[in-house]
Amino acid sequence: MPSASGEPHGGSKTSRAQWVYESLRNGIQLGRYGRGERIREEEIARALGVSRTPVREAISRLQARGLLEMAPGGLVVATLSRPQTIELYAMREILEGSAARFAAQHASPSEIATLHRLAQAFERAAGDADRQAHYNREFHGAIYEAAHNRYLMRTLDEVHDAMALLPSTTFTVSGRPERAVAEHAAIVAAIEARDADRAEHAARSHIQMAQEARLGMMFDIG
Repeated sequence: MPSASGEPHGGSKTSRAQWVYESLRNGIQLGRYGRGERIREEEIARALGVSRTPVREAISRLQARGLLEMAPGGLVVATLSRPQTIELYAMREILEGSAARFAAQHASPSEIATLHRLAQAFERAAGDADRQAHYNREFHGAIYEAAHNRYLMRTLDEVHDAMALLPSTTFTVSGRPERAVAEHAAIVAAIEARDADRAEHAARSHIQMAQEARLGMMFDIG
């Protein structure tokens, strides 16, 4: 159980390292640690109120997953180039398409009901990009659960960690939230109809549109 600061009370070394890892990953995603910013083990340990051992383990994992990289001054938060961003979305497109395909084959009625609920919550959050980003993550997570494939889940987990390097959310792009509402509806309809081909196509198209918005945000400004 977390303490008031969020750290697990009396947790194992593994659980503390996991907590530190998630804290750093979330901090990168939220912009508390900027791209190119130096990450110092002792400062993180002091800020989070833990020993340096779980911090060292978390930093090693972040580096292995590409969120941190070596620079002349030491470890820094990684910065994705345009080709890297395209590669990341290419992998996400394949995996999200597979997840939707498997969900169409294996989702239970209650899991499909959850997808409907989250798609509706996303639509109701119109005008609040952060809330929509939250419900979007929940929506995609529900598809992964409905896919019932543990190996796909592991791979998606790594890809989504890398997504933390992408700034902000595409739901700040004009017109993107409205299009996403329609894309979510198409995915859910295909899963509910048990149409695996259509579900995969809808999910892949959804990620393609997200990539287009993302590239516009990051590289086509000015």
